[in-house]
Amino acid sequence: GHARIPSHGPLPVTVPGAVDGWFALHERFGKLRMRDVLAPTIAYARKGHPVHETIAYYWNLSVPRLSPFPGFTEQFTVACTPEQANRTDCEAGRRAPRKGELWKNPNLANTLERIARGGRDAFYKGDIAKTIGDYFAANGGFLSAADLAAHTGEWVDPVSTNYRGVDVWELPPNGQGIAALQILNLLEPYDLKAFGFGSVEHVHLFVEAKKLAFEDRARCYADPAFSPAPVAQLISKDYARERGALISMDRAAKTVEAGNPALQEGDTIYLTTADANGMMVSLIQSNYRGMGSGMAPTGLGFILQDRGEQFVLKDGHANTYAPGKRPFHTIIPAFVTKDGKPWLSFGLMGGAMQPQGHAQIIMNLIDFGMNLQEAGDAPRIQHDGSTEPDGQALVMTGGGVVELETGFDYTTVRGLMRKGHHVKFADGPFGGYQAIARDHANGVYIGASESRKDGQAAGY
Repeated sequence: GHARIPSHGPLPVTVPGAVDGWFALHERFGKLRMRDVLAPTIAYARKGHPVHETIAYYWNLSVPRLSPFPGFTEQFTVACTPEQANRTDCEAGRRAPRKGELWKNPNLANTLERIARGGRDAFYKGDIAKTIGDYFAANGGFLSAADLAAHTGEWVDPVSTNYRGVDVWELPPNGQGIAALQILNLLEPYDLKAFGFGSVEHVHLFVEAKKLAFEDRARCYADPAFSPAPVAQLISKDYARERGALISMDRAAKTVEAGNPALQEGDTIYLTTADANGMMVSLIQSNYRGMGSGMAPTGLGFILQDRGEQFVLKDGHANTYAPGKRPFHTIIPAFVTKDGKPWLSFGLMGGAMQPQGHAQIIMNLIDFGMNLQEAGDAPRIQHDGSTEPDGQALVMTGGGVVELETGFDYTTVRGLMRKGHHVKFADGPFGGYQAIARDHANGVYIGASESRKDGQAAGY
C-alpha cells in the first residue's frame, strides 16, 4: 500500500553498519584496546555532558515528530517540571533537553560497555541483536536478529580525480562522493581564479556543473552489488569534456539529461583526526533525517537510522528496494593528496549539499587561495531541484533554485537572474565543515572547524 518508503518508523530502517565499521577500522589501524577507545564516550553517556546550542535546537524540533515511536520518549526526552508546564515545548509533559542542560544516557553507556567487553559480535550476535529483533517484531518492522548476524562490512578502494595538481579522493557508490569529482572535472577547464570568488561566472559555472553531475547521480549511483555504476567513465576527463559542452556561459539550463558513459544506470556527524605518526582519518556517520527513524529499541539508548527511505518502490530503478541491498546514501568523507603525500582530511555534512560543499572547499583552497578556515567559513552556494536518486521527485524541468548564503553581492544575484537562474538567499546554514591539513614542511597539522555547527578544532 505504499507509494514510497516512509521517512520514519520501522520501514526505512536497514541493518546498522557503524559498529562493524568501528571494529574493522580498529582491527586494521587501532593501537589502543577498544575498551580504552570507548571509555570517554561511555563516561559522557554515564555522567552527562552539557547539550550544545545547535544540538538543542534540532533536538527540540525532533521531539514532536518522533514521540509517536516506541522507546523514543522514554529514552530521549526529559520530564517537565511543574513550573514549565505552560511552555509550548512541555505540552505532553516531556521535552527535549535545552542548551546547557546536562544530558545523561545510561542506557547507551550500558550498551557501549557491552560492546567494549564483547566486541563486534556483542552487537550483531548477542543480546543486543535479540533486543533489536524483538523490538521490530513487536512494532511492525522487518529487521531481525538474523539480519544483524548476517551483516558484514567491506573494504572498498577510494577513487580520485586530479584537480589542478591535487588528487581529491572519495568513496564510490552506493554513496555520492563521485558527484564532487564530476563537478570538479567539469569546472577545471575554466579560469575560476580570474573570475574571482562570488562572481557571476563562479556561481553560474558551479551551478551548471552541479546540475550535470546530479543527473548522473540520480540515474547511476546505487549499491554496486546490484547495479554497478561505470565509475571510471563517470569521473574521467573525457566524459567531463563531453558533458561540459552542454554548459552555456550565457544561460542557465532548465533541464538536463543524464549522460551515457558506457552504461551497461540530515543527523550527520563528521570528524577528522590525525596523530603524531602521520595517520589521518576522515570519518562520517549519520542517522539520516534529524535523529533518525525514531525507533529506539528498549533500553539500548540509541535511535536507528532511516537510510532505507532512499530506496525506490519502482521496478527497474537502480535503487529499487531489494533484500540484502544497501540504499543510495549521501554521507561522504573526503581526502586530498598532493604530490603523492597526504595533505587534507575533510568533510562537510548536509545531505545533497555534501558533494556541492566538497567541490566548493576545493575551489576555495585551490582557485581562490583561501586558508583552511576561510575555505569553510566562506559563503556557500546550494543548488536545489535536481532529479533525486530516490525516484520520487520529478525530473528537473525549471532549472531548480540557486540558494546563496549571505555574503554574495547583489550584482552577482542580478547577473545570475539575467542568465535565467532562480535565486534566493538561504534560510538556513549549508553544511558543517571540519578539516585537518598536513604541513609537511614544518611537520605540523592545521585544523579548521566552522561556525555553522558546534564543532571545534583541538590539539592534544
